[in-house]
Amino acid sequence: MRFLLLASAALLAACNKPAPAPAPAVEEAITTVSVPAAAETIVTDNPTVDADDPVLWRDPADPTRALWIGTDKSKGLYVHDLAGKQLQFFPEGPMNNVDQRAFTVGGKPMVLVTAADRGLYGVRAWLLDPATLKLASWGHMPTEAAFGEPYGFCMGQFGGKTFAIPNTKAGAVHAYAVAEGKDGKPAMTLAHQWKLGSQTEGCVVNDATGDLYVGEEDVGIWRMSLADPKAAPVKIAPVDGKKLVADVEGLTLMRDGGRTFLIASSQGDSAYAVWEVKGAEYSWIGRFRVAGGAIDPATETDGIDAWSGPIAGYPEGAIAMHDTCDGEGPNDPPAAVCSSDAKQQNYKLVDWRTVKTALGIK
Repeated sequence: MRFLLLASAALLAACNKPAPAPAPAVEEAITTVSVPAAAETIVTDNPTVDADDPVLWRDPADPTRALWIGTDKSKGLYVHDLAGKQLQFFPEGPMNNVDQRAFTVGGKPMVLVTAADRGLYGVRAWLLDPATLKLASWGHMPTEAAFGEPYGFCMGQFGGKTFAIPNTKAGAVHAYAVAEGKDGKPAMTLAHQWKLGSQTEGCVVNDATGDLYVGEEDVGIWRMSLADPKAAPVKIAPVDGKKLVADVEGLTLMRDGGRTFLIASSQGDSAYAVWEVKGAEYSWIGRFRVAGGAIDPATETDGIDAWSGPIAGYPEGAIAMHDTCDGEGPNDPPAAVCSSDAKQQNYKLVDWRTVKTALGIK
């Protein structure tokens, strides 16, 4: 009996012994590397370019024939070569975000360039003729009155359709199917719609999967689907003050071989967050900044766009981004311009190879 009592006491003591403290969680390392800009846009006839969002394009048959297009959210649309030289300007009012896709008009292969038109509430369209590398105004496509002022914008192609996708400060996201109208002008029809809780802007479509990524500025990045538009939006990355510092702004996708990378502007600390897209999973890669050097740094970026594969002098691709204050490089106005209300803004271009090397992407 005494043995049983001792055994029971020992067992009870063992049961009451505090469990060992769990091992401390290993905090994910979040590093930010620096890369230089390789080029920047130069506008000599307007000291206060109100830049916002760029898009890149190249001739599929000749990577040396390339354009760098960007909005002026007060005045219109600029067209540059990849050295930054201004080629065209369309003074068609306040344009926010811009995108492009291959498109056929009148049986002729063209490139459709569209932008969120904040002046006339809709989508403004231009046609790029690949033979001449010239853009021409094509027309305006109004959004419905209830949609309000379009803010962010992107394009996508999926299921045989071309989509123009504006969003609003109230969080509305609408996808319109674009076609050539009977009058030869652009026309669009509402196809899908989603609603987020607050202000949105940056967005990008993975044409291969139909995935639509939208940035809710103070909240994070959401994934929606053109393939399954009734599916609820899924938040894939929060604004956490570490990887993403509010506002989350421009979004873009870079394809490298068989890999796809999602890149987001972390505007609050002038950096860019990078994930690898693996189906419905997103593997953290790291962050980079565009530091100063021969060309001044990119700061507080709104729009961003990546070109995957050879373009001009960039054999593996390039990334274009908005710079909110262009004033510290050899081609720039006095730095005092950057501290005034009338800032000179522009776009920077980064070689994808330098980003890959800095982030250790093999």
